[in-house]
Amino acid sequence: MRYLSGVSTLQYDSNRCTGCGMCTEVCPHGVFIVANAKALVTDSDRCMECGACENNCAFDAIRVSSGVGCAAAIINGMITGGEPSCDCGPKGGACC
Repeated sequence: MRYLSGVSTLQYDSNRCTGCGMCTEVCPHGVFIVANAKALVTDSDRCMECGACENNCAFDAIRVSSGVGCAAAIINGMITGGEPSCDCGPKGGACC
């Protein structure tokens, strides 16, 4: 599943990565793989910004603003039965 292109808050610092692979284990959408002793981001647009990778990275190599952005808007829209809204559109309305 891919969300909207180019809006993910996911940031990855390969210099801090030790290749432990924890991000690959906890990411529900397979955003990460490990190759050559480092994690690699396969497709940041698959990130649902849940924060599991950041919360489980002991080396601070990953940052993501969990609970914000378009992924959160889609989930909130599904829960409430309304239109997705991440408050980033005109007048705090529609999703990106």
